[in-house]
Amino acid sequence: MKLNELVKNITPLNIIGSADVEITGVNIDSRRIQDGHLFVAMKGTQVDGHTFIGKAISLGAKAVLCEDLPEEKADGVTYVQVSSTEDVVGEVATQFSGDPSRKLKLVGVTGTNGKTTIATLLYNMFRKLGYKCGLLSTVCNYIEDEEIPTEHTTPDPIELNSLLSRMVEAGCEYAFMECSSHAIAQKRIGGLNFTGGIFTNLTRDHLDYHKTFENYRDAKKAFFDGLPKTAFAITNADDKNGSVMVQNTKAKVKTYSTRTMADFKAKILECHFGGMYLEIDGREVGVQFIGKFNVSNLLAVYGAAVMLGQKPEDILVVMSTLRSVNGRLDPVRSPEGVTAIVDYAHTPDALENVLKAIHEVLDGKGEVITVCGAGGNRDKGKRPLMAQEAVKQSDKVIITSDNPRFEEPQDIINDMLAGLNAQQMKKVISIVDRKEAIRTACMMAKKGDVILVAGKGHEDYQEVKGVKHHFDDKEILQDIFNA
Repeated sequence: MKLNELVKNITPLNIIGSADVEITGVNIDSRRIQDGHLFVAMKGTQVDGHTFIGKAISLGAKAVLCEDLPEEKADGVTYVQVSSTEDVVGEVATQFSGDPSRKLKLVGVTGTNGKTTIATLLYNMFRKLGYKCGLLSTVCNYIEDEEIPTEHTTPDPIELNSLLSRMVEAGCEYAFMECSSHAIAQKRIGGLNFTGGIFTNLTRDHLDYHKTFENYRDAKKAFFDGLPKTAFAITNADDKNGSVMVQNTKAKVKTYSTRTMADFKAKILECHFGGMYLEIDGREVGVQFIGKFNVSNLLAVYGAAVMLGQKPEDILVVMSTLRSVNGRLDPVRSPEGVTAIVDYAHTPDALENVLKAIHEVLDGKGEVITVCGAGGNRDKGKRPLMAQEAVKQSDKVIITSDNPRFEEPQDIINDMLAGLNAQQMKKVISIVDRKEAIRTACMMAKKGDVILVAGKGHEDYQEVKGVKHHFDDKEILQDIFNA
């Protein structure tokens, strides 16, 4: 593709060199540059891509998209200067990939909790309804059956458009995608055309990056602000920020709720560890999920499917066959009658929701033992809140390591314990070794009790000092129970 075609949807400040040059690829990582590529110099949070312009040219870059022009300019290389590469990289990536998001129905899901569950359930539902689909999520990306490992909730714009192009080539009609606050703030979804957007909820998270709750909220809201008038926006009427998200959107707004008047409504008729019996918009359906928060997730799925043109009765038939996402309220049962639940809950709100779901089923007939920690090099403010939430709804709590990353595990644990008073500390112990913490919880539990192992969910590693060691909560529980 010619460079002038590639940049036709952006407004450069300056172009030095020929815009008629042929571009064979686009990259923001200088290490991936090949002959004929356009190198996009991004000013990231850790590294400034402008320092790698020389390296990119030495590897064969024929053009550079940048904010700051280098003092020395290489012969035969075209420089396109813009005010912000972050603002335009999505448009450039979309153009290079042939605008794939307009060739399928792309639905984005944003919010603090529930993104993975909703996006994955929509992917599974529409495949069961007979459609070819793609999924972009925290756990894994999928193009139909093909599994593509992921490192970020939302990939960079170039990788993202490449994946969407592959979905189009595979004949996918739908793609369902998690949209993280980082990705929205960093314009990673820029240039994409969304058929619909879903808002789950908003609680404290990622303040290490966004600094204030208002910045975090506004990043989520920007997604809905950018939806076209042809799209739909489904928002959670039970969340106080639900109306804020859609107050400036051009999309067609729909609401869902378990408590108030809404376009899509549900209530729980029965609940046990095997699932729930629900009433959704006047129709009864049995589902293999537990917890009020999962009723909200299922309502969002139902609403999106309706807005995508599916019949309510067909949606509910498929919904009854869906299972929970790996690492989300994932049960492991011991021969002695103890139930362990593995869940990704890593925010105070998520922990509250999971523990409430467990109590809804237990109904006072057993004790709850919670094993949890907090991630290193992340928002420290939520650490004492996590401990408080665990203590509030558990009979016993074991504070342990999560992914300490480059922090000392004991320091993180101390931050969590600092949020507890002397009375609360009576039901808490701390064990740095996560495996030993899980083993101790299993030794404490008796028939009818529930152990919640929270924080890592689907992750099969523990990150310590920059190294990922194999660690799978569910695997460890199964080994302990089998022994």
